Amino acid sequence: MGKFDENDMDYQRARRQVERLRGFYGHLFAYVAVNAMIVVYNCMNLKPGESYFQFKNFFTATFWGIGLAAHALSVFLPRISFIRKWEDNKIKELMEKQKQQ
Repeated sequence: MGKFDENDMDYQRARRQVERLRGFYGHLFAYVAVNAMIVVYNCMNLKPGESYFQFKNFFTATFWGIGLAAHALSVFLPRISFIRKWEDNKIKELMEKQKQQ
């Protein structure tokens, strides 16, 4: 595998995107694992004749799912150009401050 120039802006952008993807996939794994455990726990504690389909059994999955969806949108939607420009300018500014110190 070839070496990459770590100072290259395209490389930095790709690296940040990979970090965002890794964060999202970790979030998704935690969501699935925790909600699977909640389903098992809830099923084991159902009273005879009680239906599983109650709001209390979907509370965590629903609200955490909204957060997961927001995380997915921030990772997978194309970056808005003014945000990308702001990020690039902020990175340059911070790099210049580090050089001065």
